[in-house]
Parts: sequence; structure tokens; C-alpha cells
Amino acid sequence: MRGTSVSSPLRPLRAVVAGAGIAGLAAANALVADGWEVEVLDRAPALPRGGTALGMWPAAMAVLDGLGVGDPVRSHAVQVRGGAILAPDGAKMGRIPATRSAHLVSRARLLETLHDALPAGTVRWSRPVEAGEHFPGADLVVAADGIHSRLRSGRWADAAARPLGTVAFRGVVPGHVDTVTETWGRGAMFGITPSSDAMVNWFACLHPDLVDPGASSPTALLRTVFASWHGSIARVLSAMADDAVDRRDLFDVHVPGRFVRGNLALVGDAAHAMAPNLGRGACESLLDVWALSRSIAADGVEAGLRRYDRMRRRRVQRIVTAARLVNRVATTQRLLPARTRAARLLLA
Repeated sequence: MRGTSVSSPLRPLRAVVAGAGIAGLAAANALVADGWEVEVLDRAPALPRGGTALGMWPAAMAVLDGLGVGDPVRSHAVQVRGGAILAPDGAKMGRIPATRSAHLVSRARLLETLHDALPAGTVRWSRPVEAGEHFPGADLVVAADGIHSRLRSGRWADAAARPLGTVAFRGVVPGHVDTVTETWGRGAMFGITPSSDAMVNWFACLHPDLVDPGASSPTALLRTVFASWHGSIARVLSAMADDAVDRRDLFDVHVPGRFVRGNLALVGDAAHAMAPNLGRGACESLLDVWALSRSIAADGVEAGLRRYDRMRRRRVQRIVTAARLVNRVATTQRLLPARTRAARLLLA
């Protein structure tokens, strides 16, 4: 990658990136390639080793290619095309067209690949970033510190995470599947996809009314809710272990106004965390980083930040709204026949 904004007879431009997730590590790679001096700060002690599969759509893979890590990601990924929306008995409600392809790679593999492409010592682990913190001498600050971003809370007090009203569970189990499926029932959905490393990726969303607080464990709850659903789900449920289930209430983020204030730019979940139903969160984070780095390379920091905001804000906020809608539709407890007809029409 080449840039025009970073040459200086005095010193390289300096960036501080808050967060060593996908958006933060990708931003660091893009800026380092353009000649920036970059420091990434993260409160964790090291890279996480867990996590489920992420779908890298073609536009996201193009960004990874631009960062020089596309081929390593492909070497660990499973490519899939299309999929199906199923009813709880396994009947097909609709299909995801085969023209929609993605590379599925584990979050841990993607993070490791992005981290290892950086110069040694770029990331400072066990270094939390606080609300309102300033970074003297930084020409650019990138807030990639997630859905509950401390940097965002210090500058955008009216942009707190919004509850979606659903509860998500996710994990991986040993095994193999060839296709992507989502099964929609009353107040619940269950997704199954291939993953890298000979694992099967699964995820579930439940309406809160179905989340029994008296359940002895996450697996016990899921096995109760999905007890009568089709065999592919039963096989995943039987392979689950309690210590490998991630449970969380779902939120999204809407930032009123611009994604940029001064020399601080929001990217990834800090800017637009979204419901997982469209499988676009990680991809949109990578597209943010590409737009940010290319805009600054072309126009310099100040004008480049304005261009980044114009390129990304409205587009990605529409995706946040769409993901929220699909999350509601997939876990609705009402009007199920109408939902089935709509799915068949939209995905036919």
C-alpha cells in the first residue's frame, strides 16, 4: 500500500490505536504499511485463543489482500457458497443464493495472522485505555476498543450501546459440515456453519422469554429449547461442553453525528456494533480500516478523516438497522406463517 500523507522531513506520523481486535490490528497493519509509527493498546494480557468462525465476504477478503495477509487467512479458511433457512423440522424455508460466497475462518486464526504481520512490540498488552484519555504527540487516534468503547464514551456521551432484546449463545464443536444453515423457530434461531481447524461453528439467539434463569447450565438450557428441532442441531447439542459456550446479551450501537471528532476516529464495533444475523460485523470493520487508511493517504489526516466519515457512516448505519430487523424477525414469537412466506419470497 502506498500513501502520500506520511512523508515528513522531521518525523513519521504517529498513531495510537485503542484495541487489539480485528479492527485495531487491521488498522495498525494499514498504517504501518503507509510509514506510520503505530502503537496499539489493549487491556487484555495477550491474544484470545477462543472464538467462533467469522465469515469473510469478498470485499473483506480484498481488504485482507491489500494488507498482505489474504493468503495466510485463506490457508486456514473454509470457503462456502450459499446456504439455507430451515424450519425446526428441517424443511427448507428459503435459500441463501450460491452467488454469496465467504471464507469462514476462526476469530483466533484471523487475529493471530493480523498480529503476526505487525512489527514486534507494536501491541502493548495489559494497557487499558480510559474514557477521556488523551495521547500527546499522536497525529491520529483510532478507537477500535469495541462495543463498550471507553474512547467513544469520553467524546460521544449519547452513543451508548443499545440492547437488542435477545440473548446469544455461540461456540464450536468437533466435526464437519459442508453448508451454512439457519433454523428459525418461535422465539429462537440456531445457525450451523463450517469452520477452520476441523470444527463446526454454531450460534443461537433466543427471545428473553425462553431464557430460563433456573437452567443448570447453558447447554442444559439450549438442549431444552431446541429438544425437538431437526437432527443437525441435535448432533451439535450433543457435542457441546459447558465451558465452551459463550453467552451474552446482544447490543448494537448507533452514533449520532460523525464518526470523527478532532483526530479521533471510531472504527469497527466502537462505531457500529451490530446484531450478528447478517454476518457482517467483522467485514465492515475491515472496510472501515481500508476507507480510513486510503482516505488519509490520499488527503492527509484532517481531510482524510472527513472523507472516511462520508464514505462509511451512512452506509454502515443502514446495515446496523437491517441487522437489528433480521434479528427481530429470526426470533419473533408472532406471525410465524407470514415470516415463513416472507423468507421464501426474499430468499428464493
